[in-house]
Amino acid sequence: MSIQDSDAALRDDIRLLGEMLGDTLKEQEGTDLFDTVERIRALAKQARAGDQGAAEALEQELGSLDEHQIMPVARAFSQFLNLANIAEQHHRVRRSREWARSPDASPLKGSLAEAFPRLLQGETDPEALYHAACELDIELVLTAHPTETQRRTMLQKYNRIARLLDGRDRLDLTPDETEEVTAGLRREIIGAWQSDEIRRRRPTPVDEARWGLAVMEQVLWDAVPRYLRNLDRSLREHTGRALPLDAAPIRFGSWMGGDRDGNPNVTARVTREVCLAGRWMAATLYEKEIQTLINTLSMTRCDQALRELVGDAWEPYRVLLKRLRARLRLTQRWVEARLAGKRPPEGEVLLDKEDLLRPLLTCYHSLHRCGAGQVAEGELLDTIRRVSCFGLTLTRLDIRQHADRHADALSEITSALGLGRYDQWDEEARQRWLLSELASRRPLIPDDLEPGEEAAEVLETCRTLAELGSDGLGAYIISMAEHPSDILAVELLQKACGVTQPLRSVPLFETRDTLQNAAETMRVLFEQPWYRDRIGGHQEIMIGYSDSGKDAGHLTAAWTLYQAQEALVALAEENGIQLTLFHGRGGSIGRGGGPTHAAVLSLPPGSVKGTLRVTEQGEVIQSKFGLPGIALRNLEIYTAAVLEATLQPPAEPRPEWREVMDRLSDTACGAYRGLVKETPEFIEYFQAATPVREIGQLAIGSRPAKRNQKALTVDNLRAIPWIFAWTQTRLMLPAWLGVGDALSEALEEDLGDTLREMFQQWPFFEAFLDMVEMVLAKGDPGVASLYDRRLVPKELHGMGEQLRGRYHKTLDAVLSVTGHERPLADFPVVRRAVDVRNPYVDPLNLLQAELLYRSRLCDDEQLRRVLMVAINGIAAGMRNTG
Repeated sequence: MSIQDSDAALRDDIRLLGEMLGDTLKEQEGTDLFDTVERIRALAKQARAGDQGAAEALEQELGSLDEHQIMPVARAFSQFLNLANIAEQHHRVRRSREWARSPDASPLKGSLAEAFPRLLQGETDPEALYHAACELDIELVLTAHPTETQRRTMLQKYNRIARLLDGRDRLDLTPDETEEVTAGLRREIIGAWQSDEIRRRRPTPVDEARWGLAVMEQVLWDAVPRYLRNLDRSLREHTGRALPLDAAPIRFGSWMGGDRDGNPNVTARVTREVCLAGRWMAATLYEKEIQTLINTLSMTRCDQALRELVGDAWEPYRVLLKRLRARLRLTQRWVEARLAGKRPPEGEVLLDKEDLLRPLLTCYHSLHRCGAGQVAEGELLDTIRRVSCFGLTLTRLDIRQHADRHADALSEITSALGLGRYDQWDEEARQRWLLSELASRRPLIPDDLEPGEEAAEVLETCRTLAELGSDGLGAYIISMAEHPSDILAVELLQKACGVTQPLRSVPLFETRDTLQNAAETMRVLFEQPWYRDRIGGHQEIMIGYSDSGKDAGHLTAAWTLYQAQEALVALAEENGIQLTLFHGRGGSIGRGGGPTHAAVLSLPPGSVKGTLRVTEQGEVIQSKFGLPGIALRNLEIYTAAVLEATLQPPAEPRPEWREVMDRLSDTACGAYRGLVKETPEFIEYFQAATPVREIGQLAIGSRPAKRNQKALTVDNLRAIPWIFAWTQTRLMLPAWLGVGDALSEALEEDLGDTLREMFQQWPFFEAFLDMVEMVLAKGDPGVASLYDRRLVPKELHGMGEQLRGRYHKTLDAVLSVTGHERPLADFPVVRRAVDVRNPYVDPLNLLQAELLYRSRLCDDEQLRRVLMVAINGIAAGMRNTG
């Protein structure tokens, strides 16, 4: 099937789902609603085509909806956009399968089938490729930032629709089977229509963690073995060697239940419960796998190693595996008792993954030695590889806390010891005292210490880490790290609270200033003998895309991050230290989001070297790992990209390119901060023209939208609602503000040829401009102007006009550098997706502006709920929130 035919299949799916939704509207709500929705949809399409009369009629139609009509109209457009998203996700899987089936088609970009031959055609030999693949250390860290607006209930329904679409694609369906699939789709759409898509309460951190575990259980548990089989097959084909049994090139971490920075709802008790829940889920999943193996491995022949373990048992494999099953069941009961507050004896509880792995490997080797090797390579091998990837806890939980909270806790300790307040000491005094205490054997915390609430929680968290042990825990992330003492403080707190296997302390550098000083901060630590001994030759450092972008603008943040990575890589090499960079990316372009392959390959040379940690946030988890086929594709993309960045890193940027980037960065930062931080009326305009205040009321995450309860400023607003609000109004300001000023100035100074050369030859600059262009294609300043007309006081209208003018100026400058006649010329699939969605998102934008106007006049619960539906629908149409 050609790509064009394949796109026809997507259009057919969208048409089918749209017709079924229309039938549901008629059946459930009556023909009047259906006629209203169809009339609005027709006007929106005509308006998009440039019909000004239709645009005016559309605005009038939506403005005249009464309180009974407004909710079902909003829901109809929102649900259509979600159905279109399902169809597109399914289509991505379908196209991957079509490419794989076609003998003449080129492999998909970023797949193992495409990447391995290409790497071997370059300077990479098979041996180097093999070792690089076997030594990969990629960790995807799932986070629960409030960017997934959909309820888990609705996501489950949408996933069932995707599975039904997959079944509908079968070529051998009988008429009865076709009717069953069609009926199933109708049932799911009716069920979705009659369900409440808005959460009635905010999820707790434990709810968020359960959602993360559900992704592991329902998708990744099966996707990972399939991915590893593909990797093994590719290695055998291109290097002649198999993937080792214990290889785990990709593992998973989590912040759900561990990220307490600015979230008072994440406590030591929550962290403990989440860790134990992961252990229980893992034991449950492994028990099911072991039961399957018991049913399968009925063979009576075994080798001597297995015979020594089971004696003269008739079915030796079953005997050994039943013992393992019993230990897994005991582990489940033990966890349940711990969750109930009891301290049962450990006994035969599985606390070390080697105890789970050892009997599986014994069976595996015995089967090979007894002529049943093909049996060993089936479900047993998959289970062995799951153990290597997921361990006994599915994910490793990171702890994240703000550096100031650690300083507060230490201040209470030093005050109680009569030493004064730690937070009032200068940096040199802090380091001197911390290193002295780290080398001391005496207890630090006085028995009679009565800390305040926040300090007590910090200490209780560290004591909980000591209780939980290290196998289910990952890193201790220090938010807003600025000085060497911020890292040493966490080391001391863990020591003082009895953590015998301390978590690695990972500084998070996330503002322009701290990123610029990151290498010097780490240099001070690397010069300390105690610290060098502590890290054992390996250092992990997290870099933040969200707050750096909010602080200095997208362009300046991107260049600052690039330079910070270069400096850290050079410092690590100078000191003989292996460096892992942890990328705190979000879903939106303004928070470091974008296509994975391009993002990894745009990193500075030498910054990957086979190891990568990266956050997967909010709605990105669903879009990348919500369906098995999509998850498999994304696991391969990460593998291919990290291998390529490791084996064939990009060349160093030319000195003249660096000079241009420095100029662009300075100009962009000045333009961004000049408006966002130095223009008094900007915040007033922002609050009036966007739903930022209303987003704070959305029950979409356990964490508050602001870091504190002071008056709203850009600095104390979290990056997620900052970007979410501008995405809703289609102005997309955080992704482009400052970019147009910088590019336009450079173009006026005859640097156009250099900029175009940078775009064509430098992966970093190419990826940056591609992403800005994509954001500008999704945006629409005309839609944003409608919010101004309805919501913004007249004295602030000039601010909106200025921003929309700068939007157009940015678009012109970007297209001048990329050479494209219109945005997304190189991404026709994305262009078509944007064009399809616009007539359905536009009515929701108009409706939202009206709802914001009405809800700000009166406090009405029904209006708020309709507004939440509109926010959800726009988020679905834009394909990201924050």
